[in-house]
This record gives sequence, C-alpha cells and structure tokens, in this order.
Amino acid sequence: MRLAVSTLGMPGESLESAIEIAVKGGCEGLELRLHPDTGVHAGLSPAERDAVRERIAGAGLAIAALAGYVGICDPEPSDSSVEAALLADLGLAADLGAPGVRVFPRGDDPAVGARRLRAVADTAASLGVRVFVETHDKMPTGAALAELLARTGRPDAAVALWDLLHPWRNGEPLEETLAALTPYLAYVQVKDAVSATETTPVPLWSGSVPLDAAGELLRAHGYDGWVSLEWERTWYPQVAPVEEILPGASAWVARFSGGAAS
Repeated sequence: MRLAVSTLGMPGESLESAIEIAVKGGCEGLELRLHPDTGVHAGLSPAERDAVRERIAGAGLAIAALAGYVGICDPEPSDSSVEAALLADLGLAADLGAPGVRVFPRGDDPAVGARRLRAVADTAASLGVRVFVETHDKMPTGAALAELLARTGRPDAAVALWDLLHPWRNGEPLEETLAALTPYLAYVQVKDAVSATETTPVPLWSGSVPLDAAGELLRAHGYDGWVSLEWERTWYPQVAPVEEILPGASAWVARFSGGAAS
C-alpha cells in the first residue's frame, strides 16, 4: 500500500505547505481537493497545471487522486452538465498526471450514474485516467456502489473508492463490502470517527471504525494501491492539525502492507 494524504485536512494551507506536510509525514502522494480555496481546480491554465505538477513531482510525491465533487447520480442537473463537469476534471487529472478523479453518487438511481459514466468512459480511457466513485451519501455501501459499477460495465474507466467509514456506519459488514467491491476496488480512504452516528474525526485507533479488521481484510486480499488519510478538518475545524494524525495513518499502512499472512 502507498500512503497519501488529502488536502481536505489542510484548510487554508498553500500547495507548498501541503507538500511539506506530506513529505514530513512520510507520504508518497497527495490527494488534491478540487476547490478554488486550494488553488487546484479545472479552471487552471496550462501553465498553472504544469506548475502544480512540477512542484509536486519535484518534491518526490505523486498525485494519488483528485478529489472532485461531481454527483454522478444527482437527479437535479442535466446529464450534459454533469458530464461536462466530470470531463473537465478528468482533463485536469490527465494534465497533472493523476490516475483519476473522485466523485460522489449524490443520488440513489444506478441507471442515472451508469449512463453518465458510460458517456465519459471512452474519453477517460483515452486520457489514461479513471473515475473513482466513493462509497458515500446515497450509495454508502459496497453493494450499492457495485450495482452502479456493474451497470456501467467499464472497469477501465469507472472504479470504486472504499471510504472505510461509510459502509460500516450504514451497517454493512466489512467482509460484504470488500466482496462487493473486489472487481472494482482501486482506492481506499482511511479515517476514524467517534461512532457510527457521531462522525467527528478522531485520531486513528481512538474511535470506533474497525480499522484493524479492515486492514487485515485488505492485506489478505492483496490490496496494494493508494490509501489516503482523509482528515476532514475543512468540515471540523476544531480537530487537531493533520500533522498530528499522519503518524497513525503511516502506522496503519505499514501494519497491513505486505500481502496475506502465512
């Protein structure tokens, strides 16, 4: 597994500061939140895109993913507007050298999301990037997300991001989540929270998310992709700086990397 950290945990920090935090925290990558406040978004000029890519690569880091906010199943916007926003983010990912863009469901109809994902799939594949659909909001479980991705039928372009919090807090056993996502799993976000109903983030192993059980399952599965610490300080400004949380994330990755136990 390779450790990354999301800039969601660094509100108000510059890209240079985010890079410094990631390097000092032992990360191999950065997950870049797409937002004007972070300085990384689809409105960047070609020169600005080059500068972002060069600054991150120059520090010895990879871009693990772009964290976008497109709602792939959202029933309100038109297909064309959702697809246009997603294509803009996918183009940014290609220019920055990121493997893909995180999206949310934002709706519960898999037919809607599958239709939109198929519409952008050829472009994504030609760019060499993928859409990472997160277990979140109205499709928080592995079962729900797997149905969407099965209907899409484009694993070369649309895959699963397992946020360890959401399937668990919605009552789906870890084994069932992994079984459902196995054909599609490409990215993991790790975090801990007070409880299934109180999702204020807390340092890893101080909350209720079954981190050890999830890690053992991923290790036995042979998962060797990115694990991103998503420390949601942007939404919970009262919590500790991400620098204080990164050692726990690094320890979690180290503990559960290396393949199945003999």
